[in-house]
Amino acid sequence: MQISCAFPPGPDVVAHAQLAESLGYERVWLYDSPVLYGDVWVHLARVATATSRIGIGPAVLVPNLRHPVTQAAAIATVAELAPGRLAVAIGTGFTARMAMGQRPLTWAETRTYIAQVKGLLDGESMVVDGRVVKLMPGFGELPPRPPILVAANGPKGLEVARELGDGVMCIFGGFPEFEWCALLAFGTVLDPGEAADSPRAYAAAGPALTVVYHGMYEADPAQVDLLPGGAEWRAELEREPVHLRHLAIHEDHLVRVTERDRPLLSADGLRSFTWTGEAPELQARLASAAAAGTSEILFQPGGDDVERELRAFMAMAEGADA
Repeated sequence: MQISCAFPPGPDVVAHAQLAESLGYERVWLYDSPVLYGDVWVHLARVATATSRIGIGPAVLVPNLRHPVTQAAAIATVAELAPGRLAVAIGTGFTARMAMGQRPLTWAETRTYIAQVKGLLDGESMVVDGRVVKLMPGFGELPPRPPILVAANGPKGLEVARELGDGVMCIFGGFPEFEWCALLAFGTVLDPGEAADSPRAYAAAGPALTVVYHGMYEADPAQVDLLPGGAEWRAELEREPVHLRHLAIHEDHLVRVTERDRPLLSADGLRSFTWTGEAPELQARLASAAAAGTSEILFQPGGDDVERELRAFMAMAEGADA
């Protein structure tokens, strides 16, 4: 199994990517959510020029944020900066669109967008907005199209992945029918004897736990009441005006725990909803994920000591292979 890492694009991402490269991580994936983080393509270009081996990619691109021609041009540009190192994931834009108060795009819309971008990168003429468009670079040929993964967890998305994708990216589990199946993982490797409710564990994995509540609320607010502390959290959140509530939900998303979200933290929650445990526990979980069809893990290190998180996760993974 390939061990990769994922980051919200931010000021330290180049240093973190260089460390990940030195530790043997396969790829650095950066999130595409401009309300919350920096521009994904600017930061990927920075990483591309500051590293030499490690793969890079956006996880995941959101169709409505960029015109297909603009998106394809950005992909081609970074592919030129990092020959053979770029991969691209595209999805319906759950978090990025929710943070703007919008619902995810339909799979029909997403399928059309993926087909347009893919065709443009292959040098084909495509119909976009009722007109024929084509990438016609004036400074040379288009680079080879990088592989495109489809971010999918349900039947409609998997159908698009089968038709147009070179693999699939998911958050719930492996899909063995795909040779390339990337699974996003949040959490922290506990030190021997460390409790899951230690301040360090809360800082590193807490944002991954609270985002479960964010996602469930966006999908169906009533379902949050089924989670520990969910009803009280929901009542506090819904004191926010409806037209501003989406901003409150996604504040510090996957970066840190807000005061509103802090009561949601618990040792059981971290162990149940994130990849948090001592090395032998997580090694067993890696083995299970591989057996279920996962070929790549995307680990997001959290907290104030990203270096510690990257080193601990890679050491754990290498121990699993030993």
